[in-house]
Amino acid sequence: MANVATAADSRTKPMTPEERKVIIASSLGTVFEWYDFYLYGTLAAIIGKQFFSQFPPATQAIFALLTFAAGFLVRPFGALVFGRLGDLVGRKYTFLLTILIMGLSTFAVGLLPSYDQIGVIAPIILVLLRMAQGLALGGEYGGAVVYVAEHSPRNRRGFYTAWIQTTATLGLLLSLFVIVTLRMNLGEEAFQTTQPILFGLQGGWRIPFLLSIILLIISIYIRLQMHESPLFKKMKEEGTQSKAPLSEAFGTWSNGKIVLIALFGLVIGQAVVWYTGQFYALFFLQTVLKVDLLTANVLIAWALIIATPFFLVFGSLSDRIGRKPVILAGCILAAATYFPLFSALTTAANPTYATAIENVKAEVSADPATCGSLFDPVGIRTFTTPCDVMRRTMSQQAFRYTQVSAPAGSPAQLIINGGTPIVFTDAPAFSAALGPAMVAAGYPAANDPAKVKVDGFFSALANGQSLKIIAILTIMVIYVTIVYGPIAAALVEFFPTRIRYTAMSLPYHIGNGWFGGLLPATSFAIVASTGDIFAGLWYPVLFALMTVVIGALFVRERRDVDLAN
Repeated sequence: MANVATAADSRTKPMTPEERKVIIASSLGTVFEWYDFYLYGTLAAIIGKQFFSQFPPATQAIFALLTFAAGFLVRPFGALVFGRLGDLVGRKYTFLLTILIMGLSTFAVGLLPSYDQIGVIAPIILVLLRMAQGLALGGEYGGAVVYVAEHSPRNRRGFYTAWIQTTATLGLLLSLFVIVTLRMNLGEEAFQTTQPILFGLQGGWRIPFLLSIILLIISIYIRLQMHESPLFKKMKEEGTQSKAPLSEAFGTWSNGKIVLIALFGLVIGQAVVWYTGQFYALFFLQTVLKVDLLTANVLIAWALIIATPFFLVFGSLSDRIGRKPVILAGCILAAATYFPLFSALTTAANPTYATAIENVKAEVSADPATCGSLFDPVGIRTFTTPCDVMRRTMSQQAFRYTQVSAPAGSPAQLIINGGTPIVFTDAPAFSAALGPAMVAAGYPAANDPAKVKVDGFFSALANGQSLKIIAILTIMVIYVTIVYGPIAAALVEFFPTRIRYTAMSLPYHIGNGWFGGLLPATSFAIVASTGDIFAGLWYPVLFALMTVVIGALFVRERRDVDLAN
């Protein structure tokens, strides 16, 4: 009974000044780093026009998403490089270095000339800068989480590390706030292209990237005030630190097995739920439902504001009932409700479109031998047959269709509600005829008044339509808080101090960098290949369910483990 009372007292005892300083310093620096990273994702559509202008608009969007994904793909390598450095040299100086790399790379994006100014070198440099950001973030997160966890009381570890978990959402929210403010004050045209900024560069979209230099200076100052982790300092004084963290963490089956269990039994499900709720939802609003950028950003920003405190709620809950049941419950909820939630989002945001996808029957009739797979997540395939071009064009314009097999040698044609077929002659003619025909059949015009639109941040709270959308988005972000709030504490508890930075960083960044970071592009590719706007949701649903099964069978609960051992 005495042990139980001690645990309860530890959970309710207020933070000491030193603990508060550690959390604030780590969290603020990480907020700024996530801000840097998410600016690109939030402005991907505009950046696609600036740096991939040699391609058609739909291809620009795909390349912009892939460049965004490049930052995620290299995150595991950043985890290895900086994780090893953190286990050899220390936590403090490692994530001081990561924030320097992140800040300078982001500032450089704001200064990078467009494709029209310097040609193909522009997108090449952009990809390299994104990769530098990804490498830095690969080392940043593990350092901040380990640093806070090694300063935390054992029975409040979930709550303390949950503050770090809020930083990803707060960084996204900060980037949205800056972008929305600039859009409202500069106007959309000046924000995207015409506003002179610096050295002949145009576009107010560059300002958020340039402002990151201020955040970089603040972050460096904050981190210079921090002291080394007491557990790492003690280990170094005793001479027990690992001489080869990479070999020790991944070169033996005993540790390698734990890395795999953490990845497949916790992190992958957490990653797909996170990126669906915070990124795919935003992408879906803009690309599929054709909601304007300002409105989509304002709506998701309100959802983030409302839901962010729940990171702390579920981090604290995991201190009481365990990390595993909280995370797996979030995966189950998400998998069970994503399809009805996105259906409700469609009805609320674009009701005319929601009615059209149910009532308008569009059939692509063609010789099945001429219809191939449209799955193209990396955007490098060229489609030439009439059947493929028609289906690709319809998917890019978010028109739902079904494919009908016609006799061999039949011409490819589109039949809308049983009417006169639109026979394919060439891609430009089909694209020109498609839009008016689908609008005449019931799809919304570009200026459809029923589609949600807000003029400012607080005007989103003034009507029932936008409030309903905010409520739906908030539910999805709360799912994010359920799975993401406890994940940091869960991962640090898997590994000993001598290899903790290295070992916990890799599964986190493989799960979030690869399975999560590739979600928007892959889900959109699934939509394009099927003609069903909701088909992309199978990606997060199946991976979330996989994590539930593997986590339930193989993950051991370790919430009360002593990190000093």
